[in-house]
Amino acid sequence: MTFVPLTESERTEMLGALGLSHVEDLFALIPAASRFPEIPIGPALTEMEAVGLVESLADRNRSVARAPFFLGAGAYRHFIPAAIGTVTSRSEFSTSYTPYQPEVSQGTLQSLFEFQSAICDITGMDVTNASVYDGATAVAEAALMAMRLTGRGRVVVAGSVHPHYREVLRTYTAPRGVDLYTTTVSAGSVLSEEDIAAAVDGNTACCIVSQPTFFGEIRDLRPIVEAAHAAGALVVEAYNPTSLGLLRPPGAWDVDIAVGEGQPLGIPLSFGGPYVGLMSCRESLVRQLPGRIAGAASDSQGRRGYVLTLQAREQHIRREKATSNICTSQGLIALTALLYLALLGPAGLRAVAESCCETARYAADQLGGIRGVEVVTPRPFFHEFAVRTPLPAAAVNRRLAEHDIIGGYDLGCAYSELRDCLLLCCTEMTTRGQIDLLAGAIAEIVKGAG
Repeated sequence: MTFVPLTESERTEMLGALGLSHVEDLFALIPAASRFPEIPIGPALTEMEAVGLVESLADRNRSVARAPFFLGAGAYRHFIPAAIGTVTSRSEFSTSYTPYQPEVSQGTLQSLFEFQSAICDITGMDVTNASVYDGATAVAEAALMAMRLTGRGRVVVAGSVHPHYREVLRTYTAPRGVDLYTTTVSAGSVLSEEDIAAAVDGNTACCIVSQPTFFGEIRDLRPIVEAAHAAGALVVEAYNPTSLGLLRPPGAWDVDIAVGEGQPLGIPLSFGGPYVGLMSCRESLVRQLPGRIAGAASDSQGRRGYVLTLQAREQHIRREKATSNICTSQGLIALTALLYLALLGPAGLRAVAESCCETARYAADQLGGIRGVEVVTPRPFFHEFAVRTPLPAAAVNRRLAEHDIIGGYDLGCAYSELRDCLLLCCTEMTTRGQIDLLAGAIAEIVKGAG
């Protein structure tokens, strides 16, 4: 069937309203040489030739994929059981549509319900939604949720919260005229932060902290929670789900809203996405929790079934009246996280967290013993820590690449005073042999700089 978007008379009317004579005039601002540039892609290939070309290009990545890998900063390389891909690639999951109609979406709704239950279990929170886009949007949505609940217009965010999360938070709140206060991080021999609790006042809607911090530090959240609640403000904790195999969960800290990036739960790095945002809250706040919530119910015959609950479909598309303009849950990625947690179980998650923690401490001990290198993340830390070197972090990373080692995150990208600091990460996939290679390479680089 021919598709004709506009009739000739409609096209003429449109151009006349714009004061133009030809469709080409719409593109007059684009230089003529740039409108239809020649792209030197070479002659056409057969399918067999194209496959060979792509495989030869892919071969260049294999040495990098197997290289010692110390980059984290919010997205982590963990082992992913093969069973996860087998299940998520099934057509009933990979092609399923948004589950508005429960009578035809029971499988999808049940998977979302089980995902919510698993996240509630590891976080100790009362209610979890069926996900938002990622950890950054979860933080921003939590701030907006807190402002709706408190009627206040000030948000205090720790400078040790992931810088990308803070950028998204700023983007969400700037058009609303929100008073966004970010605490400062100072760079002495040990990283320190302005007192977050002292920044909370009577107009503060929420205080946003992370556990562990962006620098890997594990901190006592009690003083922050107590100060915020005393001022009538809510507390939002951004957490790393892997760390909950060892650390005290958000619910035990008595935080009001818990958010996180679900990527560590069996989701590949994939050049930055798609990931899944985790968002939970106390039961009393559930009416303002954005996103979809899958619930369990019974039909007239007493049979268990699943539905979207507490919110009408239209709630997500009413612009300023909506709890959120994010209409879509990351259902397939949420299923991936659920499968990962189900396959590992409590003991498996704890084992992964312990392995991450142990290898990070071994790495810190090895690097801290190198003359000219100092570990600046306060202990205790989880599986990331920052080190200062005599050279700029960017230069160290370039030299590490010459040793076929993928270095850490250059903290100067987000903190101008930390240009000589690298944020290094270890997971259960990091071996002691790889750490020894890293320590040897950095010792050589530092010695050469002296």
